[in-house]
Amino acid sequence: MCLVSRLCKPAVIDVTDKRILLIIGGGIAAYKCLDLIRRLRERGMRVRTVMTAAAQQFVTPLAVGAISGDRVFSDLFDREDEHDVGHIRLSREADLIVLAPATASLLAKMAGGHADDLATAVLLATDKPVLAAPAMNPRMWLHPATQRNLAMLQADGIHFVGPNTGEMAEQGEAGPGRMAEPLEIVAAVEALLRRPAAKGPLSGRHVLVTSGPTHEPIDPVRYIANRSSGKQGHAIARAAAELGARVTLVSGPVAIADPPGVDVVHVETAREMLAAVEAALPADIAIFAAAVADWRVANAASQKIKKDKSAAAPALEFVENPDVLKTIASRSPRGERRPALVIGFAAETENVVEQAKKKRKAKGCDWIVANDVSAEGGAMGGDRNTVHLITARTVESWPAMDKAEVARRLVERAAEHLAQTQVSV
Repeated sequence: MCLVSRLCKPAVIDVTDKRILLIIGGGIAAYKCLDLIRRLRERGMRVRTVMTAAAQQFVTPLAVGAISGDRVFSDLFDREDEHDVGHIRLSREADLIVLAPATASLLAKMAGGHADDLATAVLLATDKPVLAAPAMNPRMWLHPATQRNLAMLQADGIHFVGPNTGEMAEQGEAGPGRMAEPLEIVAAVEALLRRPAAKGPLSGRHVLVTSGPTHEPIDPVRYIANRSSGKQGHAIARAAAELGARVTLVSGPVAIADPPGVDVVHVETAREMLAAVEAALPADIAIFAAAVADWRVANAASQKIKKDKSAAAPALEFVENPDVLKTIASRSPRGERRPALVIGFAAETENVVEQAKKKRKAKGCDWIVANDVSAEGGAMGGDRNTVHLITARTVESWPAMDKAEVARRLVERAAEHLAQTQVSV
């Protein structure tokens, strides 16, 4: 039996009549907020809205007010509201503030502590949890400045849902940056409102998890990838959140929903994953469950490669991708933001334990979880897993179990380990 007691199942917290303050930012995704308001109200929540000046270029206050059933707030210097410091009242009367779409500009203002309009004044004055749903062009999302702002806001306790990966409003643009869908945002809202007050063994800790595959482009329609559903990594992120941790999940392209109560960063390539991981540091625990592609095409084609029957198949030149696990695990514990506990995954098809032992040493991680991904193993895409937990001194072979149970056991063991160090970031 694990030494860390499992959290008692808390009573379900009713979200009916919970007060949501929705701040609508200025992006094309603002139109989704009409459906978001409707979905929140369907669940019995009361929705008030604040619109930035830019948001009103995409949806009208009349439409937002009609769907929310309440007036729309937009002016920091409104004489009627500010006689009693209305922006403070708005910031405190809500149970949760939702920012959607959270544009690059709004995130930058939040990170810098600006309060030059009603939306930013409310965000700076609030003492309530804030959930942001980023939406922007992929290059804006992946820009180092945005990633720095994201890391700063996560450290400040801001919660995130999305962004998703897909087509952008701009023709020919695709990648991470699509705002999460309304039902995804609703699920994140419900998870935050229902988060138990009781503290778990990972309360005050930051856990970083990678999950899913990476897609390395050959041309705009083809890519190289590993077989990974993301089920194990997502289960680990959820288990860490259930034990009270603040969790950042860096996920490659998967077909499963984001786990509730978790800050999710969606990426496509190995280089994007490494950038997102580094932006999310520091962390107490880092668990690298993603199946990162080892190689990428040296010069991906900008146009679709056409099949020419009169010519030979195109030759692809490969270069090695950055090793995300090794990059983080090999850092010095002092001064380089190395997590106190770094856990890798080893997907092997033969000599599973021996190969994993070698990988643990080569990567420099503290623990490694080895699993058999041969056709007979059935781990890739399946719901069950058989793993071996390998440390510097021991090998534990666990029986076959579902991936959620593997996740719970692993996270509980990690919590036990940190309980002995008593160091938080």
